[in-house]
Amino acid sequence: MIISVIGSSSPPHQEHVELAEAVGRELAKRGIMVVCGGLSGIMEAVCRGAKSEGGTTIGILPGKGSRDANSFVDIPIVTTMGYARNVIVVHTGRAVIAVGGAFGTLSEIGHALGDGIPVVGLKTWEFSLNGDGTPIDDSIIPASDPVDAVEKAVAAATARDKAEANSQ
Repeated sequence: MIISVIGSSSPPHQEHVELAEAVGRELAKRGIMVVCGGLSGIMEAVCRGAKSEGGTTIGILPGKGSRDANSFVDIPIVTTMGYARNVIVVHTGRAVIAVGGAFGTLSEIGHALGDGIPVVGLKTWEFSLNGDGTPIDDSIIPASDPVDAVEKAVAAATARDKAEANSQ
């Protein structure tokens, strides 16, 4: 199984970096590969966490060379696509875990949800239709901590696989 992990390259809170690293460790402990944008910040933290537990990491890079990848990426995929690579990041995983995040993360969440890919949120964006802070729906699955995020992502990915198998 591959799970996508998304988040800011310049996270404003150290807590988000620590959460992402713990998510990476937990995914690797379960034998799950990590795919991310391959750069710094949350992406580097999740890869560092996965590598600390012997996991495999994939970085979908925006530029023209693999040198841009953080040092914890095992498989760099060079796209030359800039932010358009966000679609590839979310579609490579069977589910997405969003940790914190800036506008690039928001676009990845939008692409995932628009295409029926489950998104688990850990200290990330919330959507409110009326601006009153009440979430419009349960499209982003909230997680309380890294283990909860991984458990919910695995469950959502498994349910997605079963639904797709039943529809064929």
